[in-house]
Amino acid sequence: MNMMNITVDLERCEGFASCVVTAPELFDLDDERSVAVVLEPVDGGPRTRALALEAAASCPVRAVTVSDPLVDEPSLPRRGR
Repeated sequence: MNMMNITVDLERCEGFASCVVTAPELFDLDDERSVAVVLEPVDGGPRTRALALEAAASCPVRAVTVSDPLVDEPSLPRRGR
């Protein structure tokens, strides 16, 4: 199974926890540092990938990145304007 990489930029994360609310099986909030953390490594299944991308899109400071080793560039959520 394809492994994707989900990261949280701790310099950007401000602890809004929108990723935790959106995908609690993928993220948790480190109460001590008030930042989001990624839980166990995840498989790249369609449901997991969709949740990860939705969580990334929900982050108001764009601290969450979802990468796929088969894709050259990280998948960043698009914001409509």
